[in-house]
Amino acid sequence: MELSGKKICFLGDSITEGYGTSGIQNCYTELLRRQHGLAAAWNHGIGGTRITRQRRPSENPITDRDFCARVSELNVEADVVVVFGGTNDYGHGDAPFGTPEDRTADTFCGACHELFGSLKARFPTAVILVVTPIHRLRDESNQGDGREQAPRPALKEYVRVIRETARAYELPVLDLFGANILNPNDPEVREAYVPDGLHPNDAGHRILAQWIWKCLDAM
Repeated sequence: MELSGKKICFLGDSITEGYGTSGIQNCYTELLRRQHGLAAAWNHGIGGTRITRQRRPSENPITDRDFCARVSELNVEADVVVVFGGTNDYGHGDAPFGTPEDRTADTFCGACHELFGSLKARFPTAVILVVTPIHRLRDESNQGDGREQAPRPALKEYVRVIRETARAYELPVLDLFGANILNPNDPEVREAYVPDGLHPNDAGHRILAQWIWKCLDAM
């Protein structure tokens, strides 16, 4: 796919918002816009947000604007929609993980179905690229980032559900987790690219932009 002149919506969390960079101009969304001549790069990244609907209200209400609820806000003129989330569902979401039969945003499994189905309905002709979470520090823990006491699966299980559900809706997947890029559990990678163990820095965003471009370019 030739990206020049294309319009892309980016639906995501704090990584898409650009947290961890020295400025929004170094966020992967802006790098893609400048480097590949996008006509528009609409950034719908909101820090702390999850794919799944939260059960208890958060102290900051904006972080409860789950991905499913925000699909209607995406510009229907988009040629491409990039969805990059799920790490916060693992890290501090309070919704149940759920089962493959779930179809509502009240569980993680159900929310993935609702999200991908809603995106296909809103963008019947656009390319919808699903990007899995990258690794995060101690992502094998069954307590996420420690704020939620209820046990939950390791991050790799959230990634598995994202990957399998996206494929059930015939959506292309860029599996950054499986590719093991920007893994802060490697001390050298953490120091160079993900200093807080979760959010890539400027150099990390350059890598994100490169991987997303390569995936789209190959379509």
